[in-house]
Amino acid sequence: MSAPCQGQGPKALTAFILVQEKWTLRIVHALRPGPIGFNQMKRDVGGINSTTLAQRLVLLEQAGLLHKTVQSTMPPRTSYELTAAGHALAPIIDAIATWGERYLPDAPTAWADGDGACPADLPGEGTAAPAPCTP
Repeated sequence: MSAPCQGQGPKALTAFILVQEKWTLRIVHALRPGPIGFNQMKRDVGGINSTTLAQRLVLLEQAGLLHKTVQSTMPPRTSYELTAAGHALAPIIDAIATWGERYLPDAPTAWADGDGACPADLPGEGTAAPAPCTP
């Protein structure tokens, strides 16, 4: 059996780790139409708490996927927008969505809500259909 990411360079491994981080792709997807504020992003992403969203935004800004703008108003307003590197993930997100539509069975509601539950419930050869997820 080969090692994970064998034959890939350190940048590829870092990219895999960043993209597999929970919420990364949903945040990037929410930012695709253009700049939005923190509260709007929280609504658009759905199911994420404020602390986690703030942490992921810092991570994605450090990784160069988004840019944070703070407007000097009272109260200060913050908006986030994708960088060129962030926009470059759009075809990857589209490809994952297309793959999911084509190859995955109908997903239980909990999956669609993004709570990450039930990946072990995917049916495989010789197994029964997945049991419903409970949040």
